[in-house]
This record gives sequence, structure tokens and C-alpha cells, in this order.
Amino acid sequence: MASSTNERKTRDEYKKQKALEEARKNGTAPLQTDEEGKEINPHIPQYIANAPWYLKSQVPSLKHQRDFIPKIDYTKDWYARGIRISNNSNSNNSNSNNSNNGGNHKFRKGACTNCGSMTHNAKNCCERPRKTGAKFTNENIQADEIICELALDYDGKRDRWNGYDPSTHLQLIEEYQQIECEQRKLQAAETDRKFANLNGGGGGANGQNEDNVDGFKENDTSTMHSRVDTKTRTTIRNLRIREDTAKYLYNLDLKSAYYDPKTRSMRANPNPNANPDEQTYVGDNSARNTGDVGKFYDLQSFAWEAYDKGQDLHTLAVPSQAELLHREYSLKKQNLKAKTKDQIIAKYGGSEYIANQDDSKLIFAQTDQYKEYTRDGKEVYKNEKTIIRSKYEEDIYLNNHTAVWGSYWENGKWGFACCRQIVKNSFCTGAAGIAAKQNVLQQALQNQSNLINQNQNQNQNQNQN
Repeated sequence: MASSTNERKTRDEYKKQKALEEARKNGTAPLQTDEEGKEINPHIPQYIANAPWYLKSQVPSLKHQRDFIPKIDYTKDWYARGIRISNNSNSNNSNSNNSNNGGNHKFRKGACTNCGSMTHNAKNCCERPRKTGAKFTNENIQADEIICELALDYDGKRDRWNGYDPSTHLQLIEEYQQIECEQRKLQAAETDRKFANLNGGGGGANGQNEDNVDGFKENDTSTMHSRVDTKTRTTIRNLRIREDTAKYLYNLDLKSAYYDPKTRSMRANPNPNANPDEQTYVGDNSARNTGDVGKFYDLQSFAWEAYDKGQDLHTLAVPSQAELLHREYSLKKQNLKAKTKDQIIAKYGGSEYIANQDDSKLIFAQTDQYKEYTRDGKEVYKNEKTIIRSKYEEDIYLNNHTAVWGSYWENGKWGFACCRQIVKNSFCTGAAGIAAKQNVLQQALQNQSNLINQNQNQNQNQNQN
């Protein structure tokens, strides 16, 4: 913006002004001062130093860059809650009905028609609505409230603890202490009554006192112990009883079933080759195959196969029909299988061998699970977990190197750890290259030290001459 002080100047006047500004910047000329006598920095740009035209500034000044809004002294007070203005001048003339209000005994014009206070009207009155207002009775005239005009800042308006009196918290503590004391007295009296009924009014004093102490500890509801009602008991998922064996202790082999410590779950069976009758834990996934889960899977498979063969059947749309058809299908299949078995036995015989098939001694005598062992007797795991690889190429050895690029670091550069070379396309030189590199470094250090000593000797000779 153009300043009101900048009038049109001639070429010579403009050159003189520029020369004066340069002299002020170089410190050879006195600085320019404003109307208050403060020096103006000559390095301030012109668009900041010049005042807008509407301010009509006739002298150089930076007053237009300062804050025009005056600072408000915000108060830290709060509203006077429950305090009313008392009028002691009229307290001697007040009757008995007005002895505890503000001293006003006569209704004033413009006051609340309900209670007689001047600080609000009848619509905003918080007193109980009277059958006949104070305007007509002139009785029990309430004192005026203190109206506070607070100038609060942004934080003061939003401070939820503004105006809080910490001393009021002691009243709450005393109230809870009294409640706790009464609870203890009631519990002690209830305990004494119970044991008096059990002992018929007598009994040993020592045993009764011990029982009272134990009963008091168990029935103490004032303290936060593990006293939980069975009807409202809540359980936490996957918490085990401390007497039970932890899941990760069933098989200590590192290649057994995976245990997730965060969810405390082991989905696979930790001992898949053990006797099922002797296993106490077979994995969390076993719960998915218990109960009616298998029947539901069979029903779902039957519905899918029936739908593929052209029959309109769905387990969710018509569950009763699907269940009935699956039951009929299973019965027919079982009868057909038994009929086929009887025909084969009648034709070829061998019923005596089938009768001895249910011998319990031969159930776990052999298994078709294949295993391999090494010469020292260790089991060979075929289904080991594969190492997760990244999408980038790994373990690639370039130019006869035995280490990957980036396995060595020297002076901010990557290299090969096998030969300590920092050139990526170089060929591997092995241990000989490392030794040669060390010899070169030692020779370079020795040459540098010799050159320093030679320069020092030359300087000493020149000083002597």
C-alpha cells in the first residue's frame, strides 16, 4: 500500500533518499526515529515501514504494526453462589417473618411478584411458587442475589473446576466414613446374632470371637475384595485355573503346536501322535468339531449336493425340510450299506473275521502315520514351518563373493564382508584382498607420517638459517 507520507519526488530527491537509506543501513548516518523517539530499524522492508493511506500518518512510525486491541485483565473470580445482599438499615423495622432474609420488609416496585427480590422476575424465580405472592402479602420478602459480571478468558470459560472449593470435598469424605462405620456396626451385629442362634445363646467365647473375625472378613462389603455375587459374576475369556497345566507345557518341543501368548490360545494339538484316550488337551480347534458341529457340516454338504442335482433345498430358508430329507437320506444309505454287506458275506463268507474286529487290544497296535528318523534316533520333521521371505531377492552372491552386498560397512559406504570391498561390481579377493588392503592403509599412514616429519625438519632448518 502507498503511504500518506510518500509524495511525488523528483529524480534528485529520490536519489538522495536512497543514498540516505544506504548510509543508515551501513551505520554512517543516524537512524530514523518515530513520534515516540524510538529508533526504526533501517533493514525493515518498505511495505512494513510505510503506514496505510487511511491512517493519515504524517511522520515515520511503526505504530500501525503494533497490537491495537488493548489487553483485558481477565478476572479469576467466580459467581457468589447462595450469597444474598443484606440490608442492615431496615433490619430493626423488620417483623419476625423477615428476620432471616435480607432485611427488606416491604415490596418494591419492579421486584419479583413471587418472592420480592429485585434481581429477577417471577418467570425466572427459583423459589417455590406461593399461593399468594409477596406482592400482595408483603411477607417473607427475599433478599437480592449478588449479580456478578465476570470477564473470563477462553480457558476460564471452559474450566470445569473454576469456582470449586476444595474444602467441600472433606464433607464428602466424612459422609463416606460415617456410612462405612455404620456398615461395620451392622455387620458385627448381624454376625453376633447368627452365632448366638447357632450356639443357643452360649458357647465358648474364644471360638465365637474367631468365627466373628472370619465372618467379618468374608462379609465386609466396605472394602474392595473379591466379593462377587454369583448371579452377576463376569468371566474373562481364556483365563485358566492356576492348578491346571499351562498349554505351552504339554509339549516342550520348539517345533510343536504354536502358542499365542497374547490370546493364550494353542489351536493345534501339541501331541498329535499320542493316545487320544490319554490326552487331556488336544488344542483349541477340537472344540469346533465337538457337539452338533459335525451334524451341521453333514447337513450343509447334503444340501449343497442336493441343490447341484436340481433339488430346491436350502438349510437357512427351509431348515425343517432340509433336516427331514437328510434324515431320510441317512437312513436309506445305512440300510443300503447293511444290505450290501449282508450280500457280500452270504456270497463270499468270512463273518467270523468280522466278529473279532472290535478287539480293543488291536485298535492302537499300528498306525499309518509315516515318520522318518536319523541315525542318532532324532525324528525328522517333514512339515517344518517355512521361513517368511520378502518380495525382494535374497542371498544372491555376485562375482564369486561368499557374502551378500551390504554385509560390510565402512566410512558411510556398504560393501562385502568376505573381502571388505566397497565396489559393488568388483570380484572377490578373499582374505588376500583384506590383507592387501590393510598393508596399503599402513603404508599410506607411514608415508603420511614421514611427510609430516620431513616438513617439520625443513621448517626447523629454515628457522636456524
